[in-house]
Parts: sequence; C-alpha cells; structure tokens
Amino acid sequence: MKARRTVPVILMLLAGTACAPGPALENQRDITGPPGDSRHLTIGSAGFTESDLLAQMYALLLDRAGYSTEVISANDREIYEPALESGRIDVVPEYAATFADWLNAKMNGADATPVGSPDRDTTMKALRALVGPRGLTVLDPGRAAARHAFAVAAPYAARHRLKTLSDLGRSGLPVRLAAGDTCARRSYCAAGLKKTYGIDITAVDPKGVGTTRAKQAVQSGRDQMVLTTTTDATLDNFGLVLLADDKHLQNADHLVPVVSRSQAGSALVRDALAGLNTVLTTSDLAGMNEQVDSWRRLPEDVARNYLESKTLLLGG
Repeated sequence: MKARRTVPVILMLLAGTACAPGPALENQRDITGPPGDSRHLTIGSAGFTESDLLAQMYALLLDRAGYSTEVISANDREIYEPALESGRIDVVPEYAATFADWLNAKMNGADATPVGSPDRDTTMKALRALVGPRGLTVLDPGRAAARHAFAVAAPYAARHRLKTLSDLGRSGLPVRLAAGDTCARRSYCAAGLKKTYGIDITAVDPKGVGTTRAKQAVQSGRDQMVLTTTTDATLDNFGLVLLADDKHLQNADHLVPVVSRSQAGSALVRDALAGLNTVLTTSDLAGMNEQVDSWRRLPEDVARNYLESKTLLLGG
C-alpha cells in the first residue's frame, strides 16, 4: 500500500471560509437535501498527535470502503470548521463536549452557558442540535474519551506542594502557560483557569496542545504549565505531572467523527467508521500517542497496525 502523509494546509486556501457564519442561502440544500456521498474525501486533522492518528485511522477505514482519501492538517477549529461547512474538508475527528461548547460560543456569544456535559447523551443531543443548521452531521461516539489536562514539572509541584489546580490557584504563583494559540479565549483553558481556579495566567506561550516543544518549555522552566490531554503517555519522559482538575473544569470528551452532510453524509461513510467505535479505548489511544511521541513512529503506521490488530482492515 502506498504511504499517506498528512499535508499541511496553506491558510490562504481556507481564508475564504474562515469567517463564514454558516451555509449560504444558495447552499441550503446541503442541509435539507439528501446526504451526499462524494467518492473522494478529505480528512482533516487538528495537527497534534492524537488528531493525526484518528485522521489516519478514518482515512484507512474509508479507503477500505472504496473511497479515495487525503489527510490534511488544518491546525485549529477556526480553520477546519468553516472548511467543513464549505466542503473543503469532509471528515474530522472531534471531541464532543469541547466541540459543542465551541460551536455554542460561536453561535451564541462567548458568554453563552456551556452545553457540554460529563454525560455523553446530554452532550451528544446538544452537539447534534448545533451542527445540523451548519450542514454537518455528528456520527455516533465511541468508547474512547479524552479531556484536556494541565501538567507542571515534578520538582515545581513538589516545591510548591501542588497536587490540584486549586492548589496552584491558592499559591498565587504567576503561570506562563504553554498551549495552543487560541487558549487565551477558551473556557476550558486560560479563561477557565482564571475564573474557576483563580490561577494567575500571565501569558500563553503558543506552542500547541501537548506538543514536544510545549512540554520542553515547562521542563526547562521557561513556562510553568502545559495544556495537554489525559491520553498523553509521554509526561514522565519530560519529568511532568498532571494537576488534578478537582473542580471539574473539563468535560469527559468522547471522540466523534464530524462529517460534511453534503459530501460524506451517507450510510456507507457511517458504517465504514462505526467499527472503530466498538474497539478503540482511551487506553488504546494513549498507547498509540506514546508510539508516535516517544518511539518516533509515523502516525499512519501506528494507525494501520492498530486497525490490523483489531481485524478492521481485513479484506481491504
């Protein structure tokens, strides 16, 4: 089989969609018409290891179902969500509660009451109500779930007696946070840390979510904390420890495929991706993250080996 690489998206290619408020009037058929079934599908990744792995697994499963696929890296929701609406991207892996709250804030304002919940069914109901008018469909969630999480250097935690985010807030320590460049306005990130825990976030260092650069910045002392996920299996390698989210700022995010209804809304797409739901666990995903981040294996190779080990690519 030929190797597939994740192609970075040139932001100018998506500039026309970045500010789109929703499907234009002439595209209302994308919402009300029958689901589409394009034979070439573009899979979007948010550009970090876990998203790359999921995008590669989606592509491999869709290849097996007879589709031609391409995987591109779109970096953040401000780029790939409008691209989904416009049909420039057809499928992306998402996190149910986080995506629901992001869409809710986009549609109803930054101060809108969050709709994400620790309860999967409640979150999915809210998410589906939000994506429908945008010409998108959310497929069924699987077993795997992940949450955003925050880690500090182990010596730093020991020196200041930090075990929880509340401990950090009470300490009054100034914190430079290594995270994605949109963290400053995210309710689960800098804004939430200030509001919920009273943590003094002095700056956001835009090094990405759980990237090697971000963790190295905390390891070296340049930054004091890093935004990562509960499926990050490499924290020990950098001498980092998670601080417990004792006030439950984060929701348990179940992994869900989000598709463009006009391009990838068919039952064939749904069925091709459904098998992953029955086998992929949070622990499995953490193990694959480790293979990429610590063992330097390619996301496509790790994704293929996992699907083959679960007999999901037999007969392809």
